[in-house]
Amino acid sequence: MTLKTFKNELMEGIPNDLPPAYKFNPNLNHAPKRKDSLNNEEKKLALKNALRYFPMKHHNVLAPEFAQELEDYGRIYMLRYKPTHKLYARNIKEYPGKSLQAKAVMLMIQNNLDHSVAQHPDELITYGGNGAVFQNWAQYRLCMKYLAEMTDEQTLCMYSGHPMGLFPSHKDAPRVIVTNGMMIPNYSKPDDWEKFNALGVSQFGQMTAGSYMYIGPQGIVHGTTITLLNSGRKISKTGEGLSGKLFVTAGLGGMSGAQPKAGNIAGCISVTAEINPKATHTRHSQGWVDEVITDLGELCVRVRKAKKDKEIVSIAYQGNIVDVWEKFDTENIFIDLGSDQTSLHNPWAGGYYPVGLSFEEANDMMSNNPELFKEKIQDTLRRHAASVNKHTAKGTYFFDYGNAFLLESSRAGADVMAENGINFRYPSYVQDIMGPMCFDYGFGPFRWVCASGKSEDLLKTDQIACKVLEEIMQNSPLEIQQQMADNIQWIKGAQKNKLVVGSQARILYADAEGRIKIAAAFNEAVNKGKIGPVILGRDHHDVSGTDSPYRETSNIYDGSKFTADMAIHNVIGDSFRGATWVSIHNGGGVGWGEVINGGFGMLLDGTDTADKKLRSMLFWDVNNGISRRSWARNEEAVFAIKRAMKHEPLLKVTLPNTTNDELIDSIY
Repeated sequence: MTLKTFKNELMEGIPNDLPPAYKFNPNLNHAPKRKDSLNNEEKKLALKNALRYFPMKHHNVLAPEFAQELEDYGRIYMLRYKPTHKLYARNIKEYPGKSLQAKAVMLMIQNNLDHSVAQHPDELITYGGNGAVFQNWAQYRLCMKYLAEMTDEQTLCMYSGHPMGLFPSHKDAPRVIVTNGMMIPNYSKPDDWEKFNALGVSQFGQMTAGSYMYIGPQGIVHGTTITLLNSGRKISKTGEGLSGKLFVTAGLGGMSGAQPKAGNIAGCISVTAEINPKATHTRHSQGWVDEVITDLGELCVRVRKAKKDKEIVSIAYQGNIVDVWEKFDTENIFIDLGSDQTSLHNPWAGGYYPVGLSFEEANDMMSNNPELFKEKIQDTLRRHAASVNKHTAKGTYFFDYGNAFLLESSRAGADVMAENGINFRYPSYVQDIMGPMCFDYGFGPFRWVCASGKSEDLLKTDQIACKVLEEIMQNSPLEIQQQMADNIQWIKGAQKNKLVVGSQARILYADAEGRIKIAAAFNEAVNKGKIGPVILGRDHHDVSGTDSPYRETSNIYDGSKFTADMAIHNVIGDSFRGATWVSIHNGGGVGWGEVINGGFGMLLDGTDTADKKLRSMLFWDVNNGISRRSWARNEEAVFAIKRAMKHEPLLKVTLPNTTNDELIDSIY
């Protein structure tokens, strides 16, 4: 396809003539069939909703076709309308349009749907089993057309994947405003998602998928690496590190595919179980996991050898994680660190698989006998938790990775509750590690994408970021020296570890000072022509943008962890402080109805305007969260917000007073 043809297809939007019928590609990793959640009247409504994108002259063909998709897949994806052009992050110059900011959004959308990045590309799902960019391909076509037409005096409004249209605004407003799954609270249960998504009126965007800010599994490699390093420090008796220690977990699809790479970087032995052969193959072929083993006996032999030789190696076990935990128990193979990163926010639709069934058998039961499937899942969770308990009794350090493993296990009646019957017996990694060590100090996943698509630009940004961090570290307080050192080490090894999948992107953990200074240095480099434009963003797994009681804000203990004021303030504040696009979502890593996520994207084009915007927006994006964490009486956050106020006289934050616990106890 020529560049001209590519541009024309984007600008065409939904074509007047019917494209050729869809040809199923068995080589792609397809989403499982969603359960049938609609009655006949609702199915009629779903068809009407889908057909409103097309003139009536096509309805005789499309209506039965869409009805068949609804029957076959549980959703109407409009597969006939999947574009002919290849989806990947091109050089920003190759996109049609009048607005460079709009072109940046187009680039990021295509990166999210890149076959090497997206988990289920035909179904427009980027990661997590149901984290979608759009609900259907008509929405993709219409969105790209609007972006190709818009000026910097317009804003595109996106309603759960649907491009509502271009509205007059002004040059300092966001170019795109995204919402996903913003349901009335009483209609935000998982079954509600099934229904309203099937109707074509809502979607689960996972935040970085629906915010167009996913950068492949690299996005979580860093967080997982930091988690492993710090969990290793927690179990270390003499500062020995992770050499020869065994990390056991599950999940290689989507973001969870980062785990073996993180294990290698952290310097341990990792065993990651994955039930989906295509996900395993993808990660192995990409070099993100070293070895694949299908036999449990062979796995035990291999792990014993790795322990004996203190190897740094990542092993994928093609099969169910429960079998691994149980086998290692009977074989007395000691597990130093344990976790799970399967998509348990989505337990009934492919996020987690029952033990004792093949992948194909499970998928068939999932769609054709969902009640029995649910029973099998909950039985598996009880077995899973019971086996974990056996290992922790031997000394294993187990942490919940915020994927709803403990939450869903508790709902299944597994033995995962603490003695008080309120808390879980195992900590969330945020509670124990990331919250107090990183988030409360303002450190979280700052990410950028080199819009030129050039690897040499990424190398230059790595060097710029490293230099900035090293300069900051010289005057950093002792409290954040370890965080600074870990991130400098990370960025120095970034090229060697070959983390890029899809766009030329990078991620590291930085606080407000680090993010602002790095971004300003990038913008200056763009201005001087040293690099092309840079797109900034972050994950939901961060300081400020996400309210999630079982993950991002699980270390909030003043009773407010079930509130979502912070995320709402975050996205509103980002929107008028200079973000190129903003987003707000029902859902994220722990699932629909369990979290509210605010996100952003920002284009650095080398202008003074971009410099002004980045300083204003990034300061707020971080310190909004630190102030909330400080008010919850988190000591590390009180330290961080006092430091921020010292550096910025216009910042005045309400600080908490402490209480005498003995006084409180004497009253109640």
